[in-house]
Amino acid sequence: MRSRQRMFAAVMRLLLKCLRLGRRRRFKLVRQAEQLWQYGHLCLRSLLYNSFTNGDVVLDSLFEPIYWLVDHVTRWFGVVFVALVIGLTSSIVAIVYICLLPLILQTYTPAWICWHLAYGHWNLIMIVFHYYMAITTSPGHPPQAKDDLTGVSICRKCIAPKPARTHHCSICNRCVLKMDHHCPWLNNCVGHYNHRYFFSFCLFMTMGCIYCSISGWEMFRDAYAAIERMKLLEKERLEVAANQTYYQTPPPTFSFHQRAFHKSVVYLWVLCSSVALALGALTLWHAALITRGETSIERHINKKERQRLQKKGKVFRNPYSYGGWDNWKVFLGVDVPRHWLTRVLLPSPHLPHGTGLSWDLPPCVTKQRAPLLAI
Repeated sequence: MRSRQRMFAAVMRLLLKCLRLGRRRRFKLVRQAEQLWQYGHLCLRSLLYNSFTNGDVVLDSLFEPIYWLVDHVTRWFGVVFVALVIGLTSSIVAIVYICLLPLILQTYTPAWICWHLAYGHWNLIMIVFHYYMAITTSPGHPPQAKDDLTGVSICRKCIAPKPARTHHCSICNRCVLKMDHHCPWLNNCVGHYNHRYFFSFCLFMTMGCIYCSISGWEMFRDAYAAIERMKLLEKERLEVAANQTYYQTPPPTFSFHQRAFHKSVVYLWVLCSSVALALGALTLWHAALITRGETSIERHINKKERQRLQKKGKVFRNPYSYGGWDNWKVFLGVDVPRHWLTRVLLPSPHLPHGTGLSWDLPPCVTKQRAPLLAI
């Protein structure tokens, strides 16, 4: 009896000892895992810590693969976008000449005919000229030699001088003078030397689309009603054929020319109206930027700088703004009153003020300003 009790006590002591050892070992493994996690977390923070890091930097890092994909897709599809612009514009011009112009010559008064011919062809010439100049004109790039410029920063990506208002384009892979943005519809950057061509193209294209939408509204209504009648008559013809009532006369059908004419008018009005809304909004946006004397990139930079100075009780002033009216004169290159006709209302390949490397006071600006500060 006593031997059994001794054996039972020994087994229990051994079991408790094993449990204590297993518990200690388990706690030891947990402590080691916690120490490894803390050590790894500390190493990661020591490698990635930056006092300037905030939510914007984290979001930019997360979206970096998307930015890379967009840059490469935009670079390869730029030619496709240019061909699409040329194709859609050519289709609208062809419809106007083939379908609408004969109707205008037959039904409109001589005064209205002269107005449509004069305005339509002037608008078309302005669109073609500015689009061609926008896609073929280089936006301007800073020189690669570091000795040519003094007092400028160095681009971190291309390791070259970076004058004021110059930014690096990840799609073109080089710095652009007074860069506004990279436009896939031009397959080119919008910068110092072609910014005016880009805005003028947007403006005259919007004007042309609005002109086509307003002028073709009545034709669009008639064409849409005619297409609805086509569908109704086609449905009746199919019903007659299904009932096999040969003694009934089938309803008349529209000819191919009539169908093509009505569908072309509807296509023209829908496309022009859509482009007028979308491109008109973009044109108004850029007009507001030009009035403030800044580009799309500088708008975001100036916004952050304005908020930073506002916290300190100071007021931000854009050093490249000369006032609303003077900003437009500088942008369009209007030095004398006759330039509004020769350089704005007529095609003109004149160069913008300055070289894009320095920003001296243009001759068309009479009001003095404070010294420039690099943004």
